[in-house]
Amino acid sequence: MVQRVYRQIRSVDREATVTIATSKSQVSAINNQLGTGVNICVEPCRRDTFPAIALAAAYLHDVKGIPRKEPIVVCPVDPFVDKDYFAALKHLVNLAGQGRTNLALMGIEPTYPSEKYGYIIPVGQENVSRVSTFKEKPDAVTAAEYISRGALWNGGVFAFRLEYILDKAKKLTGFSNYQDLFDRYETLEKISFDYAVAEQEANIQVLRFSGEWKDLGTWNTLTEAMDESVVGKAMYNDKCQNLHIINELNVPVLCMGIQNAIVAASAEGILVSNKEQSSYIKPFVDRIDQQIMFAEKSWGSFQVVDVEEYSMTIKVTLNPGHGMNYHYHESRAEVWTILKGRGYAILDGIKHPVKDGDVLEMPIGCRHTIVAETELKIMEVQLGHEISVHDKIKV
Repeated sequence: MVQRVYRQIRSVDREATVTIATSKSQVSAINNQLGTGVNICVEPCRRDTFPAIALAAAYLHDVKGIPRKEPIVVCPVDPFVDKDYFAALKHLVNLAGQGRTNLALMGIEPTYPSEKYGYIIPVGQENVSRVSTFKEKPDAVTAAEYISRGALWNGGVFAFRLEYILDKAKKLTGFSNYQDLFDRYETLEKISFDYAVAEQEANIQVLRFSGEWKDLGTWNTLTEAMDESVVGKAMYNDKCQNLHIINELNVPVLCMGIQNAIVAASAEGILVSNKEQSSYIKPFVDRIDQQIMFAEKSWGSFQVVDVEEYSMTIKVTLNPGHGMNYHYHESRAEVWTILKGRGYAILDGIKHPVKDGDVLEMPIGCRHTIVAETELKIMEVQLGHEISVHDKIKV
């Protein structure tokens, strides 16, 4: 999704300055997919869209030197759209730059009274109208009443002058600059931009958009855009109807007699849900706190295979020409088994060529790294009374 949206923005405006606001765990994957030249504003932790936008605004002004009067547009990465959507974004930026209103929104022509979206009620029927009411995610009955009054779906797109959000964020959080906001980020209230800003703002314009637009932010809407009903190893019998299976595991999934459902299996967990109910998973996911089981890094990727009280087993893939940082651990030893490929390891300053079947042992305190000449697949076993991602001291 990030690759597609970034590519589409560039196709409409090659000179656009694009900054991605995301969590630290996503940075390596984004660099792999878009290159290391892309601007990334890293959120220290999850605090919903208002803190994220406020932090990105401070980053643009204090770190990147963007002037306060500069018009900015914020858009999500999960809409499935064509080029006309991004042409509309340029129009939205121009509206924000004129400074006649504090906030400019994109309104999507609704197709049914959904409870998943906010609703924008414009004053008139013009392509660009002032907004009389903005309401975030009403129930279905209220949504139907809004639509009867000409309401539009909130597309999650906001345009404003940078100074508007900087001033709003300083008023609501009391921060002094980007570094101050970053340092205090964990203490900020978890609140969406819609609730914190849009619902409170009286001076808003909306730009109507009636082109192709699908929100892929839920499993249900994602399946609507899938060409195939099955991704990965999966089977189902002829009693299944309207079923989609996404399986990222290396084990088969079998479904029998399941209807109107989604089955999604990955190293992070397994979801089995009625399609309609799948859009309500966020509060349940927010309660999950577990070991990261898969991650894409700048040098390759890793997948946790097994976790015990005093050990953890990880399958590591190193891309050709890449290597780990030279480092050591204070609380754990490691054993590496080379499953596939060629390269070399450095253990306490001594270089060792490695190939399929080689086994390397690193006791606690041993300085080590490994570099891939071809793609390297390694089974890494970590052993110790305290196994932590923080126990990595770079040399």
